Amino acid sequence: MRVHFIAIGGSAMHNLALALHDKGDVVTGSDDAVFEPSKSRLEAAGILPMEMGWFPEKINKEIDAVILGMHAKSDNPELLKAQQLGLRIYSYPEFIYEHSKQKTRVVIGGSHGKTTITSMVLHVLNYHGISVDYLVGAQLKGFKNMVHLTDDNDFIVLEGDEYLSSPTDLRPKFHLYQPNIALISGIAWDHINVFPTFENYVDQFRIFIDKITNGGILIYNEEDNVVKEIVEASEKPIRKIAYNTPEYSLSKGKTYLETPDGAMPIEVFGDHNLNNLAGAKWICQNMGVDEVEFYEAIASFKGAAKRLEKIAETSSSVAYKDFAHSPSKVKATTQAVKKQYPEKKLIACLELHTYSSLNSEFLSEYDGALTAADIAVVFYSPDAVAIKRLEEISKEQIEKAFNREDLIVFTDPVAFKTFLSQTSFEDSVLLLMSSGNYGGLDFDEVKNLLSV
Repeated sequence: MRVHFIAIGGSAMHNLALALHDKGDVVTGSDDAVFEPSKSRLEAAGILPMEMGWFPEKINKEIDAVILGMHAKSDNPELLKAQQLGLRIYSYPEFIYEHSKQKTRVVIGGSHGKTTITSMVLHVLNYHGISVDYLVGAQLKGFKNMVHLTDDNDFIVLEGDEYLSSPTDLRPKFHLYQPNIALISGIAWDHINVFPTFENYVDQFRIFIDKITNGGILIYNEEDNVVKEIVEASEKPIRKIAYNTPEYSLSKGKTYLETPDGAMPIEVFGDHNLNNLAGAKWICQNMGVDEVEFYEAIASFKGAAKRLEKIAETSSSVAYKDFAHSPSKVKATTQAVKKQYPEKKLIACLELHTYSSLNSEFLSEYDGALTAADIAVVFYSPDAVAIKRLEEISKEQIEKAFNREDLIVFTDPVAFKTFLSQTSFEDSVLLLMSSGNYGGLDFDEVKNLLSV
């Protein structure tokens, strides 16, 4: 099959391009800019565009499918040419569904935890040599790409993102997958540029439930009141399985999960991650992995990239980076780290980087999000606010929103780096939470900071 990608450089798009290339399809693509690591990975596969930009002449009737990325605009010259020729144009999730129509589709959704749960499931399956197709939002140890597609595997495991599908398809991605087995981990308002009210956002999950195939299975976190309410209210003819946080204990900085065979040490920590683990267990059990096999495999799971990922450690200090940026994620992550290291000073740094987090009307959602930290720091770039064409926000607004008088706020990346370099991390935990990089922070240098 010949497949052309419009906006091939995106995180999800380039991984799908690599997956199809590995499968033996002929892959081409275009983009106006491709950054690392997409650039090197596409180049190594021989499918990096020779020139940056949009070239309608690349589009011809010999192409079997065009896949349109969110980065492209509705007036993209290549898209217009494809429409003119009557080619089959897919959004990313449309193509994934088309590929998986004859497979058992397992879709993990939720405002938070979906990447970790998907990663846990894939780790367990991989441990036991069970081959599945998959799509996950983070790079996993032991996996070449974030997307893997075959013609032969019976199952496909999908991280169900609620963001929009493409510039010409404004449906949330997870509405298109029509799962046979689904999971909802939690609901906390996000993507306010697309879903202007909380109720509108919750409606997307109601629709997701309605898209589950009749007779399918829905696994849900009953500790989340919103999730519990909409699942129990649904009249969809499906089997509903509730899960909650399992019993565990802490000893000398190690987490022990209570199992039928006694306490078992695990690599991840925090209530939210133990809750994620419970959801992953039910997914695996409904895919044919029994409880004993699940525990055996999950003991070695160290987490997905950027999800409470340990990046440095000395005899008296440790540093983590985490993708947390929404209020619920920030609060859960900060509390988990403090609970894991109760005797250490927690220095929690958060970058406000997304559209929602930089929106003045949304800021109040962060009330109490950093309460568990001993030292709380917020970084944001006024330039990022301007680029997103949002109303300016002040340090005073940030301080008021987080409801913390001693909050330290930085808007200059140099000043933030200076703060880190002049801070003593002895007997401390440094937690860096962001979906960005604090204006150019080299995370590899954090190890040096801790050892000073």
